[in-house]
Amino acid sequence: MNLYSVVFRTLFFYFFITIAYRMMGKREVGQLGITDLIVSILIAELVAISIEKTDEPMYLVIVPISILVILEIILAYLSLKSRNARKFFEGKPSLIISQGKIHYHEMIKQRYSLDDLLIALRQKEIKDIGDVEYAFLETNGKLSIFKYKPFKIKSSYPMPLIIDGTVEKNTLKNINKTEEWLEKVLETKKLNIKDVFYAFYKSKKIYIIKKGGN
Repeated sequence: MNLYSVVFRTLFFYFFITIAYRMMGKREVGQLGITDLIVSILIAELVAISIEKTDEPMYLVIVPISILVILEIILAYLSLKSRNARKFFEGKPSLIISQGKIHYHEMIKQRYSLDDLLIALRQKEIKDIGDVEYAFLETNGKLSIFKYKPFKIKSSYPMPLIIDGTVEKNTLKNINKTEEWLEKVLETKKLNIKDVFYAFYKSKKIYIIKKGGN
Protein backbone atom coordinates (compact mmCIF):
# COMPACT_ATOMS: atom_id res chain seq x y z
CA MET A 1 0.00 0.00 0.00
CA ASN A 2 1.43 3.37 -1.02
CA LEU A 3 1.66 5.62 2.08
CA TYR A 4 1.52 8.85 0.09
CA SER A 5 -1.56 7.65 -1.78
CA VAL A 6 -3.31 6.78 1.50
CA VAL A 7 -2.50 10.19 3.01
CA PHE A 8 -3.66 12.01 -0.12
CA ARG A 9 -6.91 10.05 -0.34
CA THR A 10 -7.61 10.58 3.37
CA LEU A 11 -7.13 14.35 3.12
CA PHE A 12 -9.01 14.57 -0.17
CA PHE A 13 -12.06 12.69 1.12
CA TYR A 14 -12.02 14.66 4.38
CA PHE A 15 -12.56 17.93 2.50
CA PHE A 16 -14.79 16.29 -0.12
CA ILE A 17 -17.15 14.87 2.52
CA THR A 18 -17.11 18.16 4.44
CA ILE A 19 -18.27 19.99 1.30
CA ALA A 20 -20.85 17.27 0.63
CA TYR A 21 -22.38 17.65 4.09
CA ARG A 22 -22.43 21.43 3.74
CA MET A 23 -24.35 20.94 0.48
CA MET A 24 -26.82 18.69 2.31
CA GLY A 25 -27.21 21.37 5.00
CA LYS A 26 -26.06 19.18 7.89
CA ARG A 27 -24.20 20.97 10.65
CA GLU A 28 -24.06 18.37 13.40
CA VAL A 29 -24.66 14.66 13.98
CA GLY A 30 -27.73 15.41 16.10
CA GLN A 31 -29.48 16.76 13.00
CA LEU A 32 -29.19 13.48 11.11
CA GLY A 33 -32.42 11.66 10.37
CA ILE A 34 -32.87 8.09 9.14
CA THR A 35 -32.06 8.83 5.50
CA ASP A 36 -29.14 11.03 6.56
CA LEU A 37 -27.76 8.20 8.68
CA ILE A 38 -28.06 5.71 5.81
CA VAL A 39 -26.23 8.09 3.47
CA SER A 40 -23.55 8.68 6.12
CA ILE A 41 -22.93 4.96 6.58
CA LEU A 42 -22.72 4.35 2.82
CA ILE A 43 -20.33 7.29 2.34
CA ALA A 44 -18.12 6.05 5.19
CA GLU A 45 -17.97 2.57 3.65
CA LEU A 46 -17.12 3.92 0.20
CA VAL A 47 -14.34 6.14 1.54
CA ALA A 48 -12.88 3.28 3.62
CA ILE A 49 -12.78 1.05 0.53
CA SER A 50 -11.09 3.77 -1.53
CA ILE A 51 -8.39 4.38 1.11
CA GLU A 52 -7.69 0.66 1.41
CA LYS A 53 -7.62 -0.04 -2.33
CA THR A 54 -5.19 2.56 -3.64
CA ASP A 55 -4.83 0.74 -6.95
CA GLU A 56 -8.41 1.63 -7.94
CA PRO A 57 -9.22 5.04 -9.50
CA MET A 58 -10.84 7.58 -7.14
CA TYR A 59 -13.69 8.40 -9.47
CA LEU A 60 -15.19 4.96 -8.67
CA VAL A 61 -15.88 6.39 -5.19
CA ILE A 62 -16.45 10.06 -6.08
CA VAL A 63 -19.28 9.19 -8.50
CA PRO A 64 -21.42 7.09 -6.07
CA ILE A 65 -20.85 9.61 -3.25
CA SER A 66 -21.97 12.42 -5.56
CA ILE A 67 -25.07 10.39 -6.47
CA LEU A 68 -25.87 9.89 -2.77
CA VAL A 69 -25.46 13.62 -2.06
CA ILE A 70 -27.72 14.57 -4.98
CA LEU A 71 -30.29 11.98 -3.87
CA GLU A 72 -30.24 13.38 -0.33
CA ILE A 73 -30.75 16.94 -1.59
CA ILE A 74 -33.69 15.79 -3.76
CA LEU A 75 -35.28 13.93 -0.83
CA ALA A 76 -34.83 16.98 1.39
CA TYR A 77 -36.57 19.13 -1.24
CA LEU A 78 -39.44 16.63 -1.52
CA SER A 79 -39.79 16.63 2.27
CA LEU A 80 -40.11 20.41 2.26
CA LYS A 81 -42.76 20.36 -0.47
CA SER A 82 -44.74 17.31 0.68
CA ARG A 83 -45.68 16.58 4.27
CA ASN A 84 -46.54 12.96 3.38
CA ALA A 85 -43.04 12.50 1.97
CA ARG A 86 -41.59 14.08 5.12
CA LYS A 87 -43.57 11.69 7.35
CA PHE A 88 -42.48 8.71 5.24
CA PHE A 89 -38.77 9.54 5.33
CA GLU A 90 -38.48 11.22 8.75
CA GLY A 91 -41.49 10.04 10.76
CA LYS A 92 -43.25 12.41 13.20
CA PRO A 93 -42.92 13.33 16.89
CA SER A 94 -44.70 11.12 19.41
CA LEU A 95 -46.36 12.23 22.63
CA ILE A 96 -44.78 10.06 25.36
CA ILE A 97 -45.94 11.91 28.50
CA SER A 98 -49.07 14.03 28.84
CA GLN A 99 -49.86 15.83 32.12
CA GLY A 100 -47.60 13.54 34.12
CA LYS A 101 -48.98 10.31 32.64
CA ILE A 102 -47.01 7.96 30.41
CA HIS A 103 -48.51 6.85 27.10
CA TYR A 104 -47.34 3.24 27.21
CA HIS A 105 -48.97 2.27 23.91
CA GLU A 106 -47.06 5.03 22.11
CA MET A 107 -43.82 3.89 23.77
CA ILE A 108 -44.41 0.33 22.58
CA LYS A 109 -45.24 1.59 19.09
CA GLN A 110 -41.98 3.57 18.97
CA ARG A 111 -40.01 0.76 20.69
CA TYR A 112 -38.99 3.27 23.35
CA SER A 113 -38.35 1.51 26.65
CA LEU A 114 -38.98 2.78 30.17
CA ASP A 115 -35.21 2.70 30.74
CA ASP A 116 -34.75 5.01 27.73
CA LEU A 117 -37.34 7.38 29.19
CA LEU A 118 -35.78 7.40 32.66
CA ILE A 119 -32.31 8.03 31.24
CA ALA A 120 -33.63 10.99 29.21
CA LEU A 121 -35.34 12.40 32.33
CA ARG A 122 -32.20 12.01 34.45
CA GLN A 123 -30.18 13.83 31.80
CA LYS A 124 -32.59 16.75 32.28
CA GLU A 125 -32.21 16.43 36.09
CA ILE A 126 -35.84 15.36 36.51
CA LYS A 127 -36.42 12.94 39.37
CA ASP A 128 -40.16 12.37 39.12
CA ILE A 129 -42.22 11.63 35.99
CA GLY A 130 -45.06 13.48 37.70
CA ASP A 131 -43.08 16.70 37.31
CA VAL A 132 -43.36 16.44 33.51
CA GLU A 133 -46.40 17.98 31.83
CA TYR A 134 -45.47 17.00 28.27
CA ALA A 135 -42.68 14.95 26.69
CA PHE A 136 -42.29 14.39 22.97
CA LEU A 137 -40.05 11.83 21.29
CA GLU A 138 -38.68 13.77 18.31
CA THR A 139 -37.85 12.30 14.92
CA ASN A 140 -34.11 12.50 15.72
CA GLY A 141 -34.59 10.26 18.77
CA LYS A 142 -34.28 13.02 21.37
CA LEU A 143 -36.87 13.62 24.09
CA SER A 144 -38.26 17.16 24.35
CA ILE A 145 -39.49 17.76 27.89
CA PHE A 146 -41.83 20.44 29.24
CA LYS A 147 -41.99 20.61 33.03
CA TYR A 148 -44.96 21.83 35.01
CA LYS A 149 -45.00 25.44 36.11
CA PRO A 150 -44.67 26.12 39.88
CA PHE A 151 -47.50 24.53 41.92
CA LYS A 152 -48.24 22.33 38.89
CA ILE A 153 -50.33 24.97 37.16
CA LYS A 154 -51.45 23.46 33.87
CA SER A 155 -50.28 25.29 30.79
CA SER A 156 -52.07 25.32 27.47
CA TYR A 157 -49.76 23.57 25.07
CA PRO A 158 -50.41 24.54 21.42
CA MET A 159 -51.50 21.32 19.72
CA PRO A 160 -51.27 21.26 15.91
CA LEU A 161 -54.61 20.67 14.19
CA ILE A 162 -53.62 21.29 10.58
CA ILE A 163 -50.14 21.35 9.10
CA ASP A 164 -49.78 22.37 5.45
CA GLY A 165 -53.35 21.37 4.56
CA THR A 166 -53.25 18.01 6.39
CA VAL A 167 -55.37 17.29 9.47
CA GLU A 168 -53.62 15.96 12.57
CA LYS A 169 -56.03 13.18 13.58
CA ASN A 170 -54.16 12.38 16.79
CA THR A 171 -54.71 15.93 18.02
CA LEU A 172 -58.44 15.71 17.28
CA LYS A 173 -58.54 12.47 19.22
CA ASN A 174 -56.72 14.02 22.20
CA ILE A 175 -59.14 16.97 22.40
CA ASN A 176 -62.18 14.75 21.76
CA LYS A 177 -63.14 16.47 18.51
CA THR A 178 -63.93 15.24 14.98
CA GLU A 179 -62.97 16.32 11.48
CA GLU A 180 -66.59 17.40 10.95
CA TRP A 181 -66.25 19.77 13.91
CA LEU A 182 -63.05 21.18 12.46
CA GLU A 183 -64.61 21.66 9.02
CA LYS A 184 -67.55 23.55 10.56
CA VAL A 185 -65.17 25.86 12.44
CA LEU A 186 -63.32 26.58 9.20
CA GLU A 187 -66.60 27.18 7.35
CA THR A 188 -67.42 30.00 9.77
CA LYS A 189 -64.15 31.61 8.66
CA LYS A 190 -64.87 30.85 4.98
CA LEU A 191 -61.94 28.46 4.77
CA ASN A 192 -61.38 24.81 3.94
CA ILE A 193 -58.64 22.52 5.19
CA LYS A 194 -56.50 22.93 2.06
CA ASP A 195 -56.43 26.71 2.59
CA VAL A 196 -54.71 26.36 5.96
CA PHE A 197 -50.94 26.37 6.30
CA TYR A 198 -50.93 25.91 10.08
CA ALA A 199 -53.68 25.73 12.70
CA PHE A 200 -53.29 24.87 16.36
CA TYR A 201 -55.56 24.39 19.37
CA LYS A 202 -54.78 26.25 22.58
CA SER A 203 -56.94 27.19 25.59
CA LYS A 204 -60.02 25.83 23.78
CA LYS A 205 -59.43 28.18 20.84
CA ILE A 206 -58.22 27.62 17.29
CA TYR A 207 -55.49 29.81 15.84
CA ILE A 208 -55.12 29.75 12.06
CA ILE A 209 -52.42 30.79 9.62
CA LYS A 210 -53.62 30.72 6.02
CA LYS A 211 -51.45 29.76 3.09
CA GLY A 212 -49.82 32.85 1.71
CA GLY A 213 -50.11 34.83 4.94
CA ASN A 214 -52.40 35.52 7.92
